[in-house]
This record gives sequence, C-alpha cells and structure tokens, in this order.
Amino acid sequence: MSGEAVLQVIYRDPRDLTPYKGNARTHSPEQIAQIAASIREFGFASPILLKDDETQIGAGHARREAALLLGLTSVPTITLHGLSESKWRAFVLADNKLALNAGWDEDVLRAELEALASEDFGLQLTGFEQDELDALLARPDWGWLCGAIFSGVI
Repeated sequence: MSGEAVLQVIYRDPRDLTPYKGNARTHSPEQIAQIAASIREFGFASPILLKDDETQIGAGHARREAALLLGLTSVPTITLHGLSESKWRAFVLADNKLALNAGWDEDVLRAELEALASEDFGLQLTGFEQDELDALLARPDWGWLCGAIFSGVI
C-alpha cells in the first residue's frame, strides 16, 4: 500500500457480514461465549476488518459470531482497501497466527491477575481457564524449605 491509509470505523449489521471461506481459524462455542461475555463487559472494543467489498470478513469472525449470539444489530467495522487477492489471503492468515506467536511475562501476568482478584473482578473474563488461573495464582508453600534451612537439614 502506498501513502497513509485512513481508517474509518463504520457500524454495520453483523448479519450482513460474510465469513471469508478461506478462513482457517476455528472457534469453539465456548470461545464464542467467552468473547460474548467480554463484549458484554467491555463493549465492542475491536472492530471487524473487512475486504474492499465491505461485507467479507478478514479479521473478526469470532467477534461477529459473538455479536450474533448477543443479538447485536450494529458492530464496528473497518474496511481494508487496496489489498490484492494474495495480500488479502496472507493478511487473514497473519492476523490469526501472529497473535499466537506472543508469549507472557508470567510475573507481570500474575501481578495483574492478583490485582484483579483483590478487587473481586471476575477473572473468567480474562479468557484464562480456571486451571490456568489456579496455576498462575498458586502460592508455593516455602515453609518446609525455611524449616529445613533453619533446622540445619539443608
């Protein structure tokens, strides 16, 4: 793309948006329910990205499904103009894969989760499964080690 693209958010009915047939990403009903809960709590904060035709979804298939589940009749969209067919296909794959390539700073993650938990905020809205939360928030029992050190065992 040459020059600077101007992104304009336009609200559209999610029933008028069509999934891209080449979208290889899958979404379970449980994940759609999680996204719907997130939209209910935080609003529709991430627009659906569309092809030049202004109906075909490139990014946001699951957000559309969640919007339909919630009965929404208006969702934010941004149309990506000027992508060739090959760039469009590559964009759809890249949008789904690049986020998966990220990692977590577990100390920062733990601190954020602990802060939310201390405010009685529902951690399920973060998308982490309960077993993940339990593992992240588990406090090791260091008492045995301290006792062993002070008793001269270690």
